[in-house]
Amino acid sequence: MATAPRAAAAPSYAKKFACAGELEQYRQALIERTDPAAPRILVCCGTGCKAVGSLDLLEAMKGAVSAAGAQVRVMPEIKRTGCHGFCSRGPLMSFQPENLFYQRVQPADAEEIVRETILGGKRVQKFLYTPPGSKEPIATVDEIPFFAKQTKLVLKRVGRIDPFDINDALVHGAYKGLVKALTEMTPAQVIEEIKTSRLRGRGGGGFPAGVKWESCAKQPGRHYIICNGDEGDPGAFMDASVMEGDPHAVIEGMAIAAYAIGSDRGFFYVRFEYPLAVQTLTRAIRQAEEMGLIGENVLGTRFTFKVSISTGAGAFVCGESSALMSSLEGKVGRPRPKYIRSTERGFRDSPSNLNNVETYANVPEIILRGGAWYTGIGTERSTGTKVFSLTGNVHNVGLVEVPMGSSLREIVYGIGGGIPNRKELKAVQTGGPSGGCIPIPKKFLDINVGFGRLAEIGSMMGSGGMIVMDENTCMVEVSRYFISFLVGESCGQCAPCREGLTRMKEILTRITRGEGRPGDVELLEEIGTFTNSFSLCGLGTSSANPVLSTIRYFREEYDAHIRDKKCPSGVCKPLFYYEIDPATCTGCGLCRVKCPAKAIAGEKKKPHTIHQDLCIKCMECYKNCKFTSIRIM
Repeated sequence: MATAPRAAAAPSYAKKFACAGELEQYRQALIERTDPAAPRILVCCGTGCKAVGSLDLLEAMKGAVSAAGAQVRVMPEIKRTGCHGFCSRGPLMSFQPENLFYQRVQPADAEEIVRETILGGKRVQKFLYTPPGSKEPIATVDEIPFFAKQTKLVLKRVGRIDPFDINDALVHGAYKGLVKALTEMTPAQVIEEIKTSRLRGRGGGGFPAGVKWESCAKQPGRHYIICNGDEGDPGAFMDASVMEGDPHAVIEGMAIAAYAIGSDRGFFYVRFEYPLAVQTLTRAIRQAEEMGLIGENVLGTRFTFKVSISTGAGAFVCGESSALMSSLEGKVGRPRPKYIRSTERGFRDSPSNLNNVETYANVPEIILRGGAWYTGIGTERSTGTKVFSLTGNVHNVGLVEVPMGSSLREIVYGIGGGIPNRKELKAVQTGGPSGGCIPIPKKFLDINVGFGRLAEIGSMMGSGGMIVMDENTCMVEVSRYFISFLVGESCGQCAPCREGLTRMKEILTRITRGEGRPGDVELLEEIGTFTNSFSLCGLGTSSANPVLSTIRYFREEYDAHIRDKKCPSGVCKPLFYYEIDPATCTGCGLCRVKCPAKAIAGEKKKPHTIHQDLCIKCMECYKNCKFTSIRIM
């Protein structure tokens, strides 16, 4: 670890600034007190790492460093941060300024790390990351492909700052965009800058943010700013990570939007299942109020903006704007027809601007650097970057941010590290449970990920969920799973969604049980097209996408289930069985050892057999056979 003089304690932030100049003086004082060469240890305490013990690791590191006492020539600052993004390798920690990266660190490892790395200046090999297919570990963040291939705008401070300390955010540039908007721009100029950037809403609809702001600003009455932090897509955690890791970016973006449309009141709507996000936002709002960055007469101007948090009960449909606002009012969260837009009559029948977390987090940087700068990133129709939660059958599960227009190949293989266990990539599902399944690698591995291009092939951007599926994924079962999820989340208000989803679930369930009938696929297409065409809200009008896209690209799997009563992927248990190929079986006995049902018999170095009456089809033999002798029949 590098040595440097101990940084002076940061001053208290319990001070309300009378003007932008005072804030800037305070920021510069913080920067002067922050030695960039001083040793710092950043421990990821996002939800993913927290779940595997990072809070205990944080305390263990503090205790181990303290116990080393005088042996540590310069005491490092040990601080918690938000999500580093590399979720499958947690708990994570990095050492600054060296940018040394350790992964899968446990609390019990703290003493060894202090002894070897902090005192001895050595890298502990077992904590370094080794890419798939390589034997050489990588020590620094900048060299790890998962990080090096990303372009971070929204996530640039996430994983670097302590989200509980506004001083840390200020050192890294927080609220500079708000200061510029309040002191150098009129509300109309702010809106024009957002329009110039062509920033599109990141919540799923992709509507131009500047156009929405302009429409809302023109309406008479009290205006409201609402942030959608509901994020109900299975496997999605982008907004949660931003709220947990850099809450001030979102608060600042909301404040700039409020100034632009003439609002004095803002609300976060956060799903109840995000307690860490609520805790972090609550603290951030209080700190920003103490400094005068939100509240009455912000930074000595006439601009007033108060923010509060409301938690939703977890209904997926409340991600839809009108249902969200209904829930925010304390009513049942049900969508309404869109002949009246929320920018005209939304929350409390007043003009309301609703964007999601990621959209607001983009705003400060656009105001600072200009809309024209932002259009230089991404594509003509989809500018800027997009944050994705990369999950499923991929080596590097986590949070990634890439320019719009990046290819699926770059995301899945370049950043994600490819498919585990030497399996083939089969499909990528984008857009949450209402998104489509894109066949890979048949046609679309090099498709540019953007709003328009995904829609053209039967999928959607959605909020940014991306699920990778390998060759052992049954696309019929995938459709059944997502439709079942949507059946439970549909508000039931309109018949096309309520009845259409229920009927599709019944048909898909029959097919996966081996009870499919000729004509089922055509019936699914008819019901799905009707549901998408005539449902009331965005949930219903995209709900059949998983079914329609899998029929479009994987029709042969439906035919195999219905006509041949077979599941080619070996997922639907009534439709397959395992068999050992005697020609390739070496009799190593690994399958027999791994079988929990004791269904495999055979002598050493002789072909084994499976007793079908005992087999529970758990896939343990199939997954562990090193000679691919287990066949799905």
